[in-house]
Amino acid sequence: MSSSDLVMYEEEFRKIDEELQKLYQQTNAKVVFLVDKNGQLIASAGETHDIDTTSLASLTAGNIAATGGIARLLGEKEFTILFHEGEKDNVHISLIGQRVILVVIFDNRSSLGLVRLRVKKSSESLVVIFNEITAKAEREKSEGKLDESPFAEISDEDIDNLFR
Repeated sequence: MSSSDLVMYEEEFRKIDEELQKLYQQTNAKVVFLVDKNGQLIASAGETHDIDTTSLASLTAGNIAATGGIARLLGEKEFTILFHEGEKDNVHISLIGQRVILVVIFDNRSSLGLVRLRVKKSSESLVVIFNEITAKAEREKSEGKLDESPFAEISDEDIDNLFR
């Protein structure tokens, strides 16, 4: 199952949310959020009211994609951790299990060392949760409970006819 086929279940979403809330508190961050590799926001914790999370999620995914290109040029598979330091705010970006992107925005109330330590622990928990999601989705698919996308039967010709 690819990351674009991600099916979110209520129980696992609750676990993800709890993990982000815990990370937010333990790092004394301003905001923590989880994004899929396509730039879609999955969940967030913290002071999101003044942040355009949709744009930030999309730009973060683009940042990971661009950095992946740099990594390949240098003979690396991928850079799994990115850090941007600003005058007031810092951004720590981590690729979790090659599936999702964990972003922690923090200021001088915290430190990079603390963020890296806590992110490492949270990453391990998030990998377990996403493995559970994948296993559950594959189980349901094999049992016929998880049908294909309702758009799977639509062809390019059908789309062209619709817009003529």
